[in-house]
Amino acid sequence: MKPVTIQKIIDLNRLFYQTFAVQFSATRQRLQPGVKCLIPRLLPTSSILDLGCGNGELARQLGKSLYTGSYVGLDFSAGLLDEIQKDPPAGLQSRFYQADLAQPGWEAAAQGKKFDVILAFAVLHHLPGSDLRREVLHQVRGLLSPGGVFMLSNWQFLSSKRLASRIQPWQKAGLTEAEVDSGDYLLDWRGGGTGLRYVHHFRVEELEELAAETSFVIQETFWSDGENGRMSLYQVWEPDKSSNGF
Repeated sequence: MKPVTIQKIIDLNRLFYQTFAVQFSATRQRLQPGVKCLIPRLLPTSSILDLGCGNGELARQLGKSLYTGSYVGLDFSAGLLDEIQKDPPAGLQSRFYQADLAQPGWEAAAQGKKFDVILAFAVLHHLPGSDLRREVLHQVRGLLSPGGVFMLSNWQFLSSKRLASRIQPWQKAGLTEAEVDSGDYLLDWRGGGTGLRYVHHFRVEELEELAAETSFVIQETFWSDGENGRMSLYQVWEPDKSSNGF
């Protein structure tokens, strides 16, 4: 994918999550079942870096649990970070920063710290191009403490006929299908206005290749969420101890 195309897609998603921050936040007032499944696996004192923390709902739920570790949330949308301030997490040692994974240097928000757990729920599928995804995942690996784990989910919207029907032609974003990668889609938004956003639909084999390329080992894969229990693909990755990583 050409750099100019990648930038158009990045700008498209930035515009969406800023314009519809309030409306999007309204649809994220509870945790997905797959996320709830993973939360009990977090050690009560573990340090967490939440990439794409959104409106802070996960942080709020952690604050209501027995979790006593440190939590750092990153998101590029100022609008979603504003939503956190309307109902800040209680009972949690938390910090939130605006940082864009699509831009170099986002990892500086971690302030040189390492984390026991890094989360990226419904995040990776918004990063266009395999090169950018690999760059971000290399940074993720570098931010993990020894023995740390990376938990992620990716939207499986093609599992739903209803959502698949909302796929839009790339021309609406000023692009053509030839300019984007296989598995890239443009979806519309119909809540409180109409908008467009980019999503990549990952195959299991594709994630396996991506993990290997960035020196991770996939420890677990499962499907959850949505109308059929298969709307999100969850995985747990660990650094490949047999590799130097880079």
